[in-house]
Amino acid sequence: MEQNALIRRGVGLKGVDHNKVSPGYVVYAHLTSTGTVRVVDNNGNEVHSWNLPLRPGRHARILPDGSLAYNGVHPEGPDLFTMWQKYRGGVMIKVSPAGKILSEYRDPYAHHDQHHLDNGELIYTTVEPLTSAAAATISGGIPGSEAPNNIVYGDCIKHVDPSTGELLWYWRAIDHLDPQKFKLNPHFDREHWPLINSVTVLKDGNILASLRSVSAVVVISRETGDILLHIDDNIVAQQHCASELDNGNILIFDNGTHRKNSSATFSRVIEVSRSTGEVVWSYVDKSMPMSFFSAFMGGAQRLRNGNTLITEAMFGRVFEVTQNGDVVWEYVNPHFANYAEFKDGGENLGKVGFDYPANAIFRAYKYTPDEIPWIGSLDGGEGMVTPASTP
Repeated sequence: MEQNALIRRGVGLKGVDHNKVSPGYVVYAHLTSTGTVRVVDNNGNEVHSWNLPLRPGRHARILPDGSLAYNGVHPEGPDLFTMWQKYRGGVMIKVSPAGKILSEYRDPYAHHDQHHLDNGELIYTTVEPLTSAAAATISGGIPGSEAPNNIVYGDCIKHVDPSTGELLWYWRAIDHLDPQKFKLNPHFDREHWPLINSVTVLKDGNILASLRSVSAVVVISRETGDILLHIDDNIVAQQHCASELDNGNILIFDNGTHRKNSSATFSRVIEVSRSTGEVVWSYVDKSMPMSFFSAFMGGAQRLRNGNTLITEAMFGRVFEVTQNGDVVWEYVNPHFANYAEFKDGGENLGKVGFDYPANAIFRAYKYTPDEIPWIGSLDGGEGMVTPASTP
């Protein structure tokens, strides 16, 4: 009998309502693959794939010019602490539909959301060790759980031009966040603060960031670095994937681990008004809220027709819901592999419990046919590799 519970429950296409589903294709990178990105249609058919030379350092997405933006794990990246091996990245590449690497930018300290902007620039998160004095100001977390040599790593955000390596903007959390206000959740290790897992540029030029280990989503002033909006742990709990909607509101995958004022653990997707800070729309599983849950990772994307694509990351489940919460498409990644099999730190993950076959997806994206016009063809526009490195 099959011993993997996820496989027993069924993988691949689980259902589709062709009358309500958004037309298009879902793109996802399987985290425990050696570097595979897949494209599936609404019938669950794999219609395209890339096999890239580096395992995924989180997600992949299609850029407006039709190329693939991919984050790979840096082959010579530093070994800062055990969990760093799980979520680090460091190689940000642009790939043609046919698999030709068009450009590459490297920063071995990059992690989580190495975000390729539509204009070709990059905004991403990195870490640097805090001074002993600064580390002592960080509140919360598990006592004595700092990284080796008693180090606490603090997040930074970099905005760069990958073609030249020019640093366009730089922000350090320790310079602008009050550690007493942005406290580590009490069950988090003190090795990494505040653990930024998504970052992007807003239409007004300011910066939107999700801070997982302090349960906060913030808008950062591009001009001063100050916090313009703080969505705190009264609303979110270890959330991921904060993005700006066309109406200016913020869409968030709210994981729900240790949510305040709730004895039940479940995930949800919420839309928060930027002007009032209030939740104006949410998706929770209608049949039983606890049946939709991802303790870490996760994604949400508002689609053109008003539906929302959701990534229940831990279980490789991607599904689409309407505005009233009806599920109209569901797909479970059928590909499983083991983190511990990787040579770039995966063996360390095996020592802390990540030694099981997993089909996890950090974040998936969906695109309409006009956004991927090359599907079915390999005429993808080749080019030369133009590498750059962190300044």
